[in-house]
Amino acid sequence: MMNDALAHDLEPVGITPGDEPVPRPEYPRPGAARQNWMNLNGAWQFEIDRGDSGRERGVPGRDLAGSIIVPFAPESRLSGVEDTDFMAAVWYRRTVTIPESWGSADDDVHVLVHFEAVDHDATVWADGVEVARHRGGFTPFTADLHGVCEPGGTVTLVVRARDSRKGAQARGKQSTEYANDGCFYTRTTGIWQTVWAEPVPSTRMGRPHVVPDLAAAGFRVSVPLTANRAGWTVRAELTSPRGDRVTRAVTRADLDREPTLWLPVPPDQVRPWAPDHPDLYGLHLELRDEGGHVVDRLASYAGLRSVSVRDRQLLLNGEPVFQRLVLDQGYWPQSLMTAPDDQALCADIELGMRAGFNGARLHQKVFEERYLYHADRLGYLVWGEFPDWGANTGGPRGDHQHPTSTFAAQWAEELERDRSHPSIVGWCPLNETFQELTDRFTDLDDVMAAMVSAARLADGTRPVLDSSGYSHRDPRTDVWDAHLYEQDPARFAELVSGLAEGRPFANHGDGTTWSLPYTGQPYFISEFGGIWWDPEAAAQARGDDQYESWGYGPRVASEADFHDRFAGLTGVLLADPQMFGYCYTQLTDVFQERNGIYRFDRSEKLDVGAVRAAQLRPPAYEEE
Repeated sequence: MMNDALAHDLEPVGITPGDEPVPRPEYPRPGAARQNWMNLNGAWQFEIDRGDSGRERGVPGRDLAGSIIVPFAPESRLSGVEDTDFMAAVWYRRTVTIPESWGSADDDVHVLVHFEAVDHDATVWADGVEVARHRGGFTPFTADLHGVCEPGGTVTLVVRARDSRKGAQARGKQSTEYANDGCFYTRTTGIWQTVWAEPVPSTRMGRPHVVPDLAAAGFRVSVPLTANRAGWTVRAELTSPRGDRVTRAVTRADLDREPTLWLPVPPDQVRPWAPDHPDLYGLHLELRDEGGHVVDRLASYAGLRSVSVRDRQLLLNGEPVFQRLVLDQGYWPQSLMTAPDDQALCADIELGMRAGFNGARLHQKVFEERYLYHADRLGYLVWGEFPDWGANTGGPRGDHQHPTSTFAAQWAEELERDRSHPSIVGWCPLNETFQELTDRFTDLDDVMAAMVSAARLADGTRPVLDSSGYSHRDPRTDVWDAHLYEQDPARFAELVSGLAEGRPFANHGDGTTWSLPYTGQPYFISEFGGIWWDPEAAAQARGDDQYESWGYGPRVASEADFHDRFAGLTGVLLADPQMFGYCYTQLTDVFQERNGIYRFDRSEKLDVGAVRAAQLRPPAYEEE
């Protein structure tokens, strides 16, 4: 639950250059909201540079040949370009006038331009001066225009994005073939999330790190500062889910780079966040100078909840809550990885909940922050994951995964952005990174260790799963899992029956070992099902055509057969008192994959009520 006043603070209405409405007009950073901002989505000049020779040809200094609608990728229909061939590089250009009124914010105001996601290697110039560069297609970065353009001035922004087809690169589900292939989809190149600008003072607050402490009933809030100033303070006010003031705190801003405040919650105002009551507290932060004047303000929010591991149990607020998760790929037919509008993000959560799921694995993609904001509001459990597919570059079977240092760098950026969202109940940096386990260290071992360590250092409040399915190579992993697409419920039950004796089902290769031994961690089947169902094609197609219409294993012949199989598979997992959850593949059809609960356009293709009823049978895991 979020009260209206807090929602208003977290959703400031931005200005837009010109009179035309812009796509995706909503505020993109609700976890750290400032009131003044400008949305730079909409029409930009655009040009494809297939040979990546644009700089030599003088492209940065001239108008570009075409146009595009930002934030939609040029491969998508909503971009107005809809070119799905390979693009070694793409260029964007736009001239923007910075509001003169922003100059009153501070004598030394900095105008920041934020790029929420650009795939993959981005460089930004402002009036010919390089102001930012960033590698990685899924995490945000910022260009500071200070010294180039001030409030009231006009600046020309030029962006180049390079996106290689070859080599190790975190791509997620983006196809490296010309067409969609197997479970890989249409690529995304260049800008694919919101671009926006805001004025900030030179000494300012960064994104707050909010750590809930349910046992002590309060929040620890760390506030990074760009500089320390003698006599300055950071002040925080916490409000209840109803909007009443709970507590205030003040701390010095001259001693620590990240001043920390403790915000206790009185016993009568403790409202733990959980799926059935997602209560959210308001958090308002101020940076004040030595005279007590407010220099910077941020609005945020927080959920008071805990995630813990006890023996083989994964607990929420100290209680066993069975996780009925669904695999969410986060693609749309008209806009690919970018949601066509903000309501589409909400709708996917609501569709999952309507089908009986209480959460999702956010699969092979760093989802937009607003998705997490809606998950926080709606009480939807999610696992924060990373789009690591693209690491398999070939080689001997014991050394064919070659994730790079950029994987770890992007993962750290994701952790910093998302660690304060209460809906996230676990971290998982890798997925199906199978590789024979030998006595030699490999790139996979090094990068996995770095990513697990980064998650533990950034956030000690959630469990870390080293890799979803296939390969558990880090002995520190807090959770174990496997992927199992057996379609016969009886055989499925046989395969998972050893968990009570400490012999869980584990993925492995033919005659090779992929994982270290299981040591008693909480366990779940994190991918299963994937049942094909396409009512229009059911009468015409048999077999498993992975290029046009596919799912896992033998196809069902009717919708009744689908429900029998779905109820049988989920029933096996619901009946196991050692199993803390599952993740069903998947929420929607995606291009050639026809194994979703819903169609790609989110319309219904089967009785969703029957899916819900099958899932809401009481799980043995929650029994006393």
